[in-house]
Parts: sequence; structure tokens; C-alpha cells
Amino acid sequence: MENNALLWIILFPLLSSIFIRLYGKGVGRKAVSLIACSSVGVSFVLAVYAVLAFASDHQVQVDHVFLWLRTDQLHTWFRLSLDSLSAVMICVITGVGTLIHVYSTGYMHHEKAFERYFAYLNLFMAMMLILVLADNFLLMFVGWEGVGLCSYLLIGFYYQDHKNADAGKKAFVVNRVGDFAFIVGLLSLFWALGTQAGVWSFDFAVIRDHISSISSVQILGLSAFTFISLMMFIGATGKSAQIPLYVWLPDAMAGPTPVSALIHAATMVTSGIYMICRLSFLFDAAPVTLEVISWIGGLTALFAATMALVQNDIKKVLAYSTVSQLGYMFLACGVGAYASGMFHVVTHAFFKALLFLGAGSVIHACSHEQDMRKMGGLRKSLPITFWIFVIGTLAISGMFPFAGFFSKDEILWQLWNHSKYLWFLAIFTAGLTSFYMFRCLFMTFWGECKLDASSKAALHESPPSMTIPLITLAVLSCVGGWVWWPGFMPLTQFFPHWLESSVIVRHPHGSHFAELLLTALSLLVALGSASMAYVFYVSNISLPQKCGAKCKALYKVFANLYYVDEIYEALFVRPCKSLSKSLSVFDQKYVDGFVNGMSKVLRLVVFIMGSIDRFIVDGLVHFFAYLTKTMGIWVQRIQNGHIQMYLAVLVTGVGFFIALYLGYFGL
Repeated sequence: MENNALLWIILFPLLSSIFIRLYGKGVGRKAVSLIACSSVGVSFVLAVYAVLAFASDHQVQVDHVFLWLRTDQLHTWFRLSLDSLSAVMICVITGVGTLIHVYSTGYMHHEKAFERYFAYLNLFMAMMLILVLADNFLLMFVGWEGVGLCSYLLIGFYYQDHKNADAGKKAFVVNRVGDFAFIVGLLSLFWALGTQAGVWSFDFAVIRDHISSISSVQILGLSAFTFISLMMFIGATGKSAQIPLYVWLPDAMAGPTPVSALIHAATMVTSGIYMICRLSFLFDAAPVTLEVISWIGGLTALFAATMALVQNDIKKVLAYSTVSQLGYMFLACGVGAYASGMFHVVTHAFFKALLFLGAGSVIHACSHEQDMRKMGGLRKSLPITFWIFVIGTLAISGMFPFAGFFSKDEILWQLWNHSKYLWFLAIFTAGLTSFYMFRCLFMTFWGECKLDASSKAALHESPPSMTIPLITLAVLSCVGGWVWWPGFMPLTQFFPHWLESSVIVRHPHGSHFAELLLTALSLLVALGSASMAYVFYVSNISLPQKCGAKCKALYKVFANLYYVDEIYEALFVRPCKSLSKSLSVFDQKYVDGFVNGMSKVLRLVVFIMGSIDRFIVDGLVHFFAYLTKTMGIWVQRIQNGHIQMYLAVLVTGVGFFIALYLGYFGL
């Protein structure tokens, strides 16, 4: 079904980004705020309209924009499509994105580069919308690379500080590693389909219809399904920050706090999960890849959670929490529970945006202080921020009836039916999540305020432009999970049924009683961890120091982030720098030496040729010119106009030649 509104969902933030970048300084900050927020808001309205149109008849909405590439065998359209999966994504992106935009008008009002910030933010929105609305791989890759570029621009927004600029570059470079693998997988899929089925296409629908034709193809000793899906998963580990390419995401905190909320909650980091769900028909045919995905996701979730335990920067706690929660989503996809993974994407967007923006409200009130050890006792000065942070903490910890409970419970139930080892890994990680999030809550809002006198005097609640989006996200964090209740509750399971038309949905088999017991156990784990955090950071605040002293080696490993950055520095960065220096020396000494030597030789040759031209060629030319001129002067003297004189000269000349002739022949 044709729907031209899809293009406008992208165009509004895209055109507003261009306009703000070109004319933002001229129109003023209020106009920039209005244009930036309203453009994304209109996109949200159009997105809801398109989703309702899809829901009315469940026909895929398509917008044929133009024919992009055309060869004898390949026809690729710049075409947008809306199905049940992309419908979920555009509502989350534009809805949460609008709230973050409104919040940004208050949080960033003091920034000198106010216009540049909103230009980048809207461009980011447009690229993410292209990614999820594209109906073919090539167009999706435009959005895929576009969000990578925008993340570089926004993470390095404060580029005057080298540390922030380096964080942006780190994100860009690490993502290029994953993108290289993604391109390899994409081209391998294109080649395999073309050679086996004669289908040269990047369209998702065409690929899905002919995917079985490559079942017998081998690539580098692996089945085509396994090789292609592994390459694409590596691409997803870059975008969605999984082992070993997760290292860029914690450093993304260098950007403004609303940027962190947008990247971590609703846009870039979810693109890897979206891609796997979009290609569930491919990944489902590669059980080896699914096993790899599940274990990488589980280990990443645990790995990041242990690092979050010891972070003191409030944004860093949330950053490692995001890496851990993304691991949960990959865990779900790895056991074939794609709908469960996408469900957690949605609920995570609500409570993680809430937590990041709540942290921004705290930082804003504390004169941009981010160290939780210097905070404390803020619940009295920041009552609204305190309660929304409580809601976000309860949601991410999986407390009933908040949004995170439903998505976490569904993933745990799927894992129990697939692998008890993965279930144990996930529930242990859930306990750690509850502990470090309540630790963050207690360190920030309980106890005595440790801010300096000037910061303490300046404490204030955030303005309405910041608190209204926070309250909205708090409501969504409370009720956003109610679209998929556990099987033992006789309530709606709308979400998996909604996704069935575009994603493989598996409903786990098992007794409702077993699911109820597992749910109760997960709640007990979350409550126990929260209680432990209360004991450590409220009732007996000396316990953390005592435990840290007893487990000094382990604490040091966690605090130094397992030395992963140092390992990468030793294995990759330093060798690359050494190689670059060696190549630079070779370039300067030999390549430049050869070029400079040839330059000197050529200059000498040119000098010699110039001298020959100047002294010999030009000399002969000048000589003959002088000779001709002189002869002309002498001949001119006999040109006096007297006929008698001409006859005399003629007779004399003829006589002279006759005399020569007679003398030559001896006559």
C-alpha cells in the first residue's frame, strides 16, 4: 500500500537540520528550539498516522521515492516501507527523540554552539529513521553509516577538549571495524544469491523469499548462512557495543547528557538488535551463529555489570548499564526469542532515557558535578528528579509492575527453556543490575550532601522544559511493559502478536506454574540486591571500604575495566603507531628522498635546456635577426626612387655575373 507520508517522517528532521546549520545563528535560539522540536514532533505525529494506517489492514506501507541504481541485473529503489517491526522502531525513535529534544532546550540553553547541537541532533534522527524504514540493504546502510557519523559529531561535540575529541574518534574507528565485517557479510549474501538463484537484489523481501537457495553454499569452510550471519553480527557488536567492540560506548559520555540519552536509549545502539530481528529468517538458519550471539550477549551483560558496580561517575554507571542491557537483548536474540529482544529494546528506551535525563537533571543542579561521592542528600532539594530516578531504578531492576519487569521476565523465561546456564548467567546479572542501580540511587539522593558551599547554595529543581519530558518518560517506564504480560497472567500479549508478520516469534512451552516460580525468584533476586545496596550505602556506609580492602585485587580489576583499553593499546594502538612512525620515516627518507632527488635532477635538466635555449637557440635567432636588419638598412639606402640608378645597378650586376661566367669557363 502506497504511503507518501513515510518520506516526510525523514524529511522534517533532515531539512530542519540543514536549515538550522545554515541559518541558525541568524534566526535566534528560540526559533532554533521551535524548529528542532516541532520538526521531530511532526515526524512523531506522521509516524503514528502511518502506524495506524498499517494497523487498520496490516498491509505493508510503501513509499517509492525514486529509482536509485539501475543496471542490467540490479534495480534498487530508494524505497521506504513500514511493517510491524519498523512501526515499533519509528514510534520509539520519534517519540523518545521528541522528549529528548524538548529536554535539550533547557539543558543546553547556555551552550555557545546551541545551533550546531540541534543541527547534529536532527541529522541523527533522520539517519536513524532511514535505517529502520529502508526496505533494502543499501538504503539501510546509508542510515547505518549516517548514525555512525552523527555519533562522532555528537560525542565529540566539545571538541575543544582533546579527551572529548578522542572519544568521538574512538567511537568512529571502532564502529568502522564492525562496519567492515558488515559489508563483507552483505556482499557475500549478494554474491551467494546471485550465483545460486540468479537473484541480484538487496531488497529484504526478495532475500527472504530466496534465502533457502544458498543452503548448500560454502564460504571459507563455513556454510553461507553461518559466515554471512557471523559477519553481520560482528557489525552489530560495533553498533550495539558488545564484546569485543563495546569500548566506545562508555566513552560516549563525553558528549552532552541528552546525546547520551538519545544514543543509549532510542537510536544508535538499538540498530544492531533491529538488524538481527529484521534478518531473523537468516539468523534462524544459522544455529552456530545464534549460539555465538547468546554467549557473547550473556558475557557482555555480566562483564559490563561488574564494571558498573565500582563506577563513581553517575553517567558512567548508566553507560555500563546500557552495555549490560544490550547484552540482555542479544541473549534473547541468540536463543531465537527475537520478539523478546525487541520488547526489551522498547522498555529499555523508556527507562534508560529517563535515567540519563534524570542524571542530567542532577548534573545540571549540581553545577555539572558528576562524581556521586560528592553528592548525597539531593532528594530534598530535587524532589521531582528524585522520584523519576526512583521509577527508572525500579524499572531497570525489574520490579513489578514497571516496564523492565515484563521484558526481563520474558527473556529469563525464554532462556530457561533454552539453556539453564544462560538463565543462571542472566539472573545473576539481573541481581548485579539491581545492586549497582540502587547504589547509584542511594549515593546520589541519600545521606548528607557533600557538595561545596557554592554548589549547595545553587541547588535547584530543573525547569519545566526538562521536568515535563522526565515525567512523561516516568509514566512510560511504569506502563510501557503492559503490552506483554507473562503467560501465567490472563492479560494481553499484544506485542508478540503485533510482530508476527515481520519477525519470527517463538512462544516458549512450559507450565505457567514454573514461569510463576521463576518470576518470583527473579523478583526476590532484585529485591535482595536492592536491600544489600541499602545496607552498604545507607545503613552501614563503611561496608564498601571494608569489602574493597578485602577484595582489593578484584576491585582493582573492576575499577580498571579489566584493563581492556590497556590490552587494546598494547595489541593494536601501539603497533599501529609504531608502524605509522616506521612508514613515516621510510616515506621521509626514501620516498621523499627519491622524489626530492628526481626533483633536483629535473631542475638541473631544465636549467641546462633553458641555458641552451637562451644562449644558443635564442642567440642564433637574434644573430639572424640582426643580420637581416643590418642588410635591410644597407639595401634601404639604394632604394632612392631614381630609375637611372636602378638601371646602372642592374647593368653592373649583370656585367658582374657575365664576367664570373666567362672567367669560370675560361672563355
